Amino acid sequence: MATKDALFAISLIPYLGFLWFLTRSGQAPRLALIGFYLTLLFIAVTAPAGIYALKVYGVSLANLDWLHGSAEVFLTLSNIVIVLGFRQAILQAQQEAD
Repeated sequence: MATKDALFAISLIPYLGFLWFLTRSGQAPRLALIGFYLTLLFIAVTAPAGIYALKVYGVSLANLDWLHGSAEVFLTLSNIVIVLGFRQAILQAQQEAD
């Protein structure tokens, strides 16, 4: 396993820990929590896309724009859901304060 691949795999451990604690705390807005979990979908899509780019085209995913952009859609989706979740929580807190 290449060094960057090992670092990527190891980086999942703290992220999974973050998700576990955030879920157990019960304090995160539900929609934002879903967005954080959607980041795992991005990872699940990006890894096979990277392998495909390397095997079929002989380049890294970053050098194959159409495939890289397609994978990044999932990251964009998760970020939008996270922002909407926190926005919803802020608006709700403001309404309760009024």
